[in-house]
Amino acid sequence: MKFKTIALVLGLSCGFISQSFANEAESLKLKLRSLNTFEASFTQKVKDEEGTLLQDGTGNIALKYPSKIRWQQLEPDETLLVSDGNKTFYFDSFAEQVTVMNTAGLIDTTPFILLTTQDKAQWDKYHVSKTAVGYRISPKPNVESQVELLDIVFASAGVAIDSLSIKDASGQTSTFKFSNAKTNIELDDKSFTFKIPHGVVIDDQTASE
Repeated sequence: MKFKTIALVLGLSCGFISQSFANEAESLKLKLRSLNTFEASFTQKVKDEEGTLLQDGTGNIALKYPSKIRWQQLEPDETLLVSDGNKTFYFDSFAEQVTVMNTAGLIDTTPFILLTTQDKAQWDKYHVSKTAVGYRISPKPNVESQVELLDIVFASAGVAIDSLSIKDASGQTSTFKFSNAKTNIELDDKSFTFKIPHGVVIDDQTASE
């Protein structure tokens, strides 16, 4: 009887936890549903597990629902990630190489794509919890992810994203602080298309995904 009681309590506890995660995920999805477009500049700081600063950076970002992303890093190295919702292109100008990936497959390596989709199947791969200042997204145990934690902080007013903090599997944390943010403005779909420059190395990973 005692074992059965403990089992019931554990079962109820897990049920409450799962329901809590589900409610908080819906809360975040509802907030993001109001964010049809987002455009901003950012500063980036990368720190190791001990908190030592490894790198500073700057760049700009544009998001458009559904699943459209333009993420351009200007310093310390110039790189560009562009997704039209179907394919994602990562261009490293220094290496003169373009990596082509299926956007749908990226959800298994980073929860960042959740910012631009309401797809239940994608959200079901992650836990969402509230923090003192925003939301925390972490992969469920069966999801292979390069990202352990993604913290999202929204501006005090409206739906603009104030900052993102990403902890990867190596223990490094990248924090992006946004400025000059604009929300729900008209963004041309051409901003989310990428024309591969002539003469660069192309790493097409779409066939193997």
